[in-house]
Amino acid sequence: MRVKLHLAPVKFKWSYENNLKEQTSRILLCQEGELRMNTPLCNFCIKSGILCQKCQDKVESGEITETDVQIAKLLLKLEEKNPSLQNVNFHNAYDVDNILAIVVGQGDLPKFLTSGGKLIRDIQESTGKKVRILEKKGEVRKFLEDLFAPVPITTINKIWLPDGSTETRVILAGQPRRLPLKVSTFKELAKDVRSITLRIAFETQEDESE
Repeated sequence: MRVKLHLAPVKFKWSYENNLKEQTSRILLCQEGELRMNTPLCNFCIKSGILCQKCQDKVESGEITETDVQIAKLLLKLEEKNPSLQNVNFHNAYDVDNILAIVVGQGDLPKFLTSGGKLIRDIQESTGKKVRILEKKGEVRKFLEDLFAPVPITTINKIWLPDGSTETRVILAGQPRRLPLKVSTFKELAKDVRSITLRIAFETQEDESE
């Protein structure tokens, strides 16, 4: 669900010259953020709660959601005590069936697993949700393995449909009861993060799980 973010807009001065000077100053502050994590919004804007025009446009257009903003704020706060987050690329976040999927750049997932997974536990404690860290790009198989962990994947098949679209059939080891999330949650997250349409089955059954 898209939620309009109630943040104060950038205030304009009396003259064009003063307005231009203020906007330029704010842009420079955004570009010179103290913290090095990359987020959809300027770090300065997230920390101050006052958006520059570029960031405000992203929020008003719906490109950035309330969930994205809140998770970006949380990660920037955690970055102060977790140096491993300083080079992380945070793209966005999805809240599906009380599961929080945090989407990061390729190769960033291991940075959340330092200190025995304490960082993920801190995020779960702060949000009250189960957390999945998923990478925006990279091999499809790795993405699916991260999505379904700790349940092993035995087979992945790509299915071409008559209308030209494709689906990805994933066969998992073990029994359906071993799934940590609902089948519908896995499907929605795969669609949201990577635009993958999933079919899910198990070695012990031929039909797709519901």
